[in-house]
Amino acid sequence: MPFQPTLTIMPFILLIRHAENDYVKNCRLAGRLPDVHLNENGRLQVQTLVEKLTGAPLKAVYSSPLERALETAQPLASAFGLEVEVRPGLIELDVGEWQGKSWKGLRRLKIWKTVQATPSRMRFPGGESFSEAQFRVCQEIDQIASRHEAQELVACVSHGDPIKLAVAHFIGLPLDSFQRLVVDPASITTLQIGETSSRLLSLNYEFSFNYPKS
Repeated sequence: MPFQPTLTIMPFILLIRHAENDYVKNCRLAGRLPDVHLNENGRLQVQTLVEKLTGAPLKAVYSSPLERALETAQPLASAFGLEVEVRPGLIELDVGEWQGKSWKGLRRLKIWKTVQATPSRMRFPGGESFSEAQFRVCQEIDQIASRHEAQELVACVSHGDPIKLAVAHFIGLPLDSFQRLVVDPASITTLQIGETSSRLLSLNYEFSFNYPKS
């Protein structure tokens, strides 16, 4: 029989992008700006998210420290009688001088081609690089996974690019290809993290994934 590598079964990690806010709605880059809150549609998205996850055996809820992530995580945690644990490593990319700027204006910059085609070579002016952000968020997710037993289900509320960067790392997708992934507001992406390999179970999913039963 051909050799089949063993996957040491580890927790199921729900990577949830925060719900909609006016920066998302108006196509502006919020970055790490303070006081960016969910809008009315975003609050409805969170309500639906909580309803659809009712009955799942959720053991913990972790979140980026930014308001839009916490406003997504807190109703979910409350529904399961849990407390949100803030994890700084789940925070949005530090986009430096690009914070608050419109996508339309940024797309006119020559460096935009680097962001889309070769992000491994990109550092945001006054901020961090994509490679630094990927290392940070993946290290955080690894640490979270190590705290939980096999088959446990936990949620990590984060941001679009950190989630895409994490997925790329854990499935072996080159950093320069991570922009091909799509992660919408309030979507669920599910990974099962193993000690030697990992599996992508859903990407940008909308609530119909069959989670493990407790």
